[in-house]
Amino acid sequence: MGLQEIAIGGIFISPLLVYALIGLIATLVVRSLLHRVVGHVALWYEAWFDISLFIILTAATTFLFATVLAHP
Repeated sequence: MGLQEIAIGGIFISPLLVYALIGLIATLVVRSLLHRVVGHVALWYEAWFDISLFIILTAATTFLFATVLAHP
């Protein structure tokens, strides 16, 4: 997929939107797993943790799709 626009019905959509949705889903999965394993008490600042996890997973998704999977 890379970093090129996606054309849907003549409208160009940024690939970062797709990567952000994948990052959001991954964040929800990782967050729920961590809450089951560690518990709610271990995370002091949950909002900061959630935002940081979302940014890290979105950046990892972007890196994965833009560099690793774009080259044959």
